[in-house]
Amino acid sequence: MPNLAFALVDSTFEPFRAGELLVKPASENWEKQAYFALRRAVFSDEQQLLVQDKDSHDFQAIAIVALAGNCGIADQVVGAVRIYQPEPGLWFGGRLCVAQAYRRHSMIGRALVNEAVSRAKELGCEVFRATVQAQNESYFRGLHWRILDHLELLGQPHCLMQADLPSYPLMPRQVSLRALKVARHD
Repeated sequence: MPNLAFALVDSTFEPFRAGELLVKPASENWEKQAYFALRRAVFSDEQQLLVQDKDSHDFQAIAIVALAGNCGIADQVVGAVRIYQPEPGLWFGGRLCVAQAYRRHSMIGRALVNEAVSRAKELGCEVFRATVQAQNESYFRGLHWRILDHLELLGQPHCLMQADLPSYPLMPRQVSLRALKVARHD
């Protein structure tokens, strides 16, 4: 019998990525904790943009999460965005982020933006805006957004952008990414 020797080297394996994803407002305590932990990991630790990621908008914001899981059980927040209404009819989105291991999954950012804008529309949104890092401008243009202004925030170039609301139909609640692929608009 031949001697079959092999070594399992951790660095040769890709990190596990769940195949089932769900986008919805954070409702469970663990979801909210993981939502803030992901934001802190991206904006404070990785990008070093913010010393403290939380701000006054978080008190009124709706936290939206992309949850990963298996066998129908979601157990990990892999994407996040928040929406809030500073004045009647005007809504803002912000702090859009995706966990590093899931960034190649092309639908997570789109699903979070779709959920954010569609949920705000459901709540009476007439104008939806976001301040976007300049490096993400073309991504948002592809999602039917236009630039209103160029800004510098935290020493970095940003764009004030506005969503084309008719491009965002109201969607059924708790949209899975599988359903979104069928319902998605291009």
